[in-house]
Amino acid sequence: MALPSRTNSATAPRLNVKKAVLFHSQSRWREAQVGRQAAQRRLARRQRQLSCQPSASLSLEAVKDVGGLVLFSALPFVAVQALADSKLGKDLLAGLEAQKPLLRRQAAQQEAERRAARQQSPWFGAARPLWLGPLSTQPPQHLSGELPGDYGWDPAGLGRDPAKLDRYVELELLHARWAMLGALGAVVPELLQLAGSATFLEDRWWNVGYAKLTTGEELAYLGVPGLRVAGGQGVAIIAFCQVLLMFGPEYARACGISALEPLGVFLPGDKNYPGGWLFDPLQLSGDAERYEAMRVREIKNGRLAMVAWLGFAAQAAVTRQGPVQNLLDAVGGLGS
Repeated sequence: MALPSRTNSATAPRLNVKKAVLFHSQSRWREAQVGRQAAQRRLARRQRQLSCQPSASLSLEAVKDVGGLVLFSALPFVAVQALADSKLGKDLLAGLEAQKPLLRRQAAQQEAERRAARQQSPWFGAARPLWLGPLSTQPPQHLSGELPGDYGWDPAGLGRDPAKLDRYVELELLHARWAMLGALGAVVPELLQLAGSATFLEDRWWNVGYAKLTTGEELAYLGVPGLRVAGGQGVAIIAFCQVLLMFGPEYARACGISALEPLGVFLPGDKNYPGGWLFDPLQLSGDAERYEAMRVREIKNGRLAMVAWLGFAAQAAVTRQGPVQNLLDAVGGLGS
C-alpha cells in the first residue's frame, strides 16, 4: 500500500488558500460591478429627473409652442360657444325649433320600429341566451332582456335600482368603446413594425411615452412640429390640454342630447346612442333590425376588448413585450 506523497499533502493547503483568495477576489469584483451599475442607474435617474424639471427661463420658441398647444386644445369649445351665441347660432336654433315637432315624430316612429325589431330578435326578450352562472337558475327581475348584451348576469344585484342600472349601462358602454379604440392603437403599430410597413421609435404600447421622454423625441399631436413640448413640463401641459379637449364632449354628454341644439343639431336618439347625421353619417341605424344587431355586437366586442386589456397589461408586466409578439411567441411555442 503506497503512502501519500508529501508533495501533494503540502500543496493541498496552498491550493485551498489560492482558491479562497480567488473566490474572495471574484466576490469583491462582483460587488464592485454591482455597485458601479447601481451608481450608473442612480446617475441616469437623476439626469432624467433634472431633464424633466422645467427650466427657470423659457425660450420664446417654447412659449409659442405651449401657447399654441393650449389654444389648439381650447379652440373647439370656444368656437362652439361663440357660434351658439352669434346671430347665426340663434338663426339655427330658431330653424330647429320650427322643425322639432316633425323630427320628434320621426324619432318616435323609428323607436317604435326598433322596439318591434327587439321583440323579433333572438338577442332580446325572455327567449334570449342566458348565462346565469352556478349561483342562480333564473335571471333577476330587473334584467328583462331589453338591454343589448343582457345575459341575465347580475349575481350581486347591482342593478336593482333603475337609476344605478342606467348609470352602469352608460359606464360599461363608455369603457367598452374606449377599450376597443385602445386595443386598436396598441395592436396596429406593433403589427406595422413587425411587418416592416412602418418604423416607430417604440412599437410597444406600454413603453411609448417613456421612449419619447428619454430620447428627446418630441411629443407632437398628429405629427405637427408646432404642437410639441417635451420633458416633464410637456407631460403636465399635455395632460392639461387633454382636459381642455375633453371638457367640451364631456360637458355635452352631461347635458344630454339637447346640448347641440343651440347649433341647430337635433339628435334623435339618447345619450348612449345619439344618432343623427353627426354620430351616424352613413345612416347605418336606418334599418331597425340591423341597428339592434349592431348594438349587441358592439357591447360583446367591447366586453372582449376590456378583458383583452387585462391580458395586455399582465403580459406586458411579465414578458416586457407587446400583444402581437406575445401571440407570435405563443403560436411558435405550440408549433414546437
